[in-house]
Amino acid sequence: MIATHIIQCISFGKDTILIVIDGRSIELPLEKISKKLMNASDIQRKLYKVSPSGYGIHWPLLDEDISVEAILKKT
Repeated sequence: MIATHIIQCISFGKDTILIVIDGRSIELPLEKISKKLMNASDIQRKLYKVSPSGYGIHWPLLDEDISVEAILKKT
């Protein structure tokens, strides 16, 4: 069964990503998450889509997908 999550917020610092997943704030270095996001512009980072189930996040301008489970495993 695919886990479902509620993604409430995604924002970026210079070298970090901050995501609120199921009410929990998680901040991680971008180098641990994605080289594409690490090298992306602000516009490329800000344009994302969360899957309806909250299973993953997609950045269409970067053609990058990250599963929420992968993010949670890095915490």
